[in-house]
Amino acid sequence: MAQTQYQIIAETIDHLVAHYDEQPRLEVLAARAGYETTHFQKLFKDHVGISPKRLVQYMNMRRAQELLESGSSALDAAYETGLSSTSRLHDLFVSCIGMTPGEVKGRGHGLSVTYGFHPSPLGRLMIARTPRGVCWLAFVVDEDESLPIARMKAHWPLAAFTRDDGGIAELAEAILQIWRGQGDETKKLGLDLYGTNFQLQVWQALLKIPGGETVTYSDIAQKVGRPKAARAIGNAVGANPVSLLIPCHRVIRASGIIDNYAWGSPRKKLILGMESNISCT
Repeated sequence: MAQTQYQIIAETIDHLVAHYDEQPRLEVLAARAGYETTHFQKLFKDHVGISPKRLVQYMNMRRAQELLESGSSALDAAYETGLSSTSRLHDLFVSCIGMTPGEVKGRGHGLSVTYGFHPSPLGRLMIARTPRGVCWLAFVVDEDESLPIARMKAHWPLAAFTRDDGGIAELAEAILQIWRGQGDETKKLGLDLYGTNFQLQVWQALLKIPGGETVTYSDIAQKVGRPKAARAIGNAVGANPVSLLIPCHRVIRASGIIDNYAWGSPRKKLILGMESNISCT
C-alpha cells in the first residue's frame, strides 16, 4: 500500500529526530522520501508549518535558553491571572481524572484499554484510552512499536488491551488540534491518570505552562509548594504517562540543556522547536 504524504512526513520527522546530531541536509531528507528537493520542502512546510532547516534552528540550545528566560514569568502569569488564551491550551482543553485507590491497587484488573498508532508531524504517536479518557500517549522510537506498548502494559499489567489503529485516529487528530492551539474549549478531553497525589499535583502544574515557553524543575517545585524538592519533581515529571498533552517536554534544566525525555532528547527539541514556531505565527 502506498504511503500517504502525511505518513511520509511523519517518517521524515522520526528520521530527523533520530539523526538530529548529524544535522541532515534537505537534499538527503528529500531523496530519502523519494521527492525532488524543492517539491519536498514545500510538502514538508505545508504539513508541518515550517521548513526543515528552520525547524532544526528552533531545536538548538540557544533558542531553548531564550524560551527558558521568558518561561518563568509566563508561568507566574498563568497562575496569577488565570490566563485564558490558546497559549495555555492544555489547561483549557484538558481535564484530569485520577484513578481511585482501588483501581491503582488492582493494577488494571477489570480495566479495558484500547490503544493504537497514528502518524503526526511530530512522528508516530501511540495513544491509549479507557472509557473515561486518554491514559497513555507516547512516541515510537526507531520504528519500534514494542517499547511504548511494553511501558504502557507495565503500568496496568492486569488490564485487558485491544489494539485499534483506526478507532484511535479521530482521538489522535483531536489531540493534535489541542496541541496546535485549535482545540474546542466546550469539549474538554478527559485524561484517566494513574499516579500518586504528588504526581497528579505536578502534572496539573505542567498543564499551566504556556505553549512556546519552557520552565525549570525548580519553577515547578515552587508552584506546587515544594521548593526544595526539585529532584522529586523531576521524577514526577518523568513519570508522566500522557506525553504532549501533559507537556513535560516544556521542563528543562536551568542551564538550558534539553534532556531527560522518555522518548529521546531530540524528540523533545523537535516538539519545543515546533511550539516556538506556532507561538510566533
